[in-house]
Amino acid sequence: MVNIAAVTAAPSPDLLTPDNCAVLFVDHQPQMFFGTGSGDRTAIVNSTVGLAKAAKVFDVPVVLSTVAAESFSGPLMPQLADVFPEQKIIDRSTMNAWEDVNFVEAVKATGREKLVIAGLWTEVCVVLPALSAMAQGYEVYVVTDASGGVSPQAHEHAVQRMIQAGAVPVTWVQVLLELQRDWARTGTYAAVGDVVKAHGGAYGLGMVYAQAVIGAHAAG
Repeated sequence: MVNIAAVTAAPSPDLLTPDNCAVLFVDHQPQMFFGTGSGDRTAIVNSTVGLAKAAKVFDVPVVLSTVAAESFSGPLMPQLADVFPEQKIIDRSTMNAWEDVNFVEAVKATGREKLVIAGLWTEVCVVLPALSAMAQGYEVYVVTDASGGVSPQAHEHAVQRMIQAGAVPVTWVQVLLELQRDWARTGTYAAVGDVVKAHGGAYGLGMVYAQAVIGAHAAG
């Protein structure tokens, strides 16, 4: 039952903010992309870079991790590494990143309890750390369009498994706009617009059109 007297214009504590979350990128590597068959790989690359730029705009802590980079999977995809040129990349032997001490320590160092996770493959390198983090009290948000599995079924079943365990499925644009949440926040307005125009597809073109026709301050 709603207590009308207590209702205020305030956001839910469940919402992501620049101060309450960290973004984890797990195994966006060439060999992992080669085996991805759940969706268009170019779209996954675009979504991953869009998510990375969203985190950078809002100064959200980021953890970058690879698995067997030198012996099997190759380096972190350059489009992602280029967004964070000074960021240390944690390479692992474990498929479950949450079984790697350096990875977990990096997550702990962020001080955040909401973890936004994207990676390849969804059914292994995303679901395993997601379940492990939730078992230790973290809230997990899975960026489904910046993740991919070896088949549509593998990706979808992994997402459903995480949902059943308490994870929240999101998309990269949803994360970006949830972090902004008010077009009157001028400090990040222009940078968010740039990310949308670069990676938001038709939405980005719509912003280009609106700003050209309506004016420079046309909202998203």
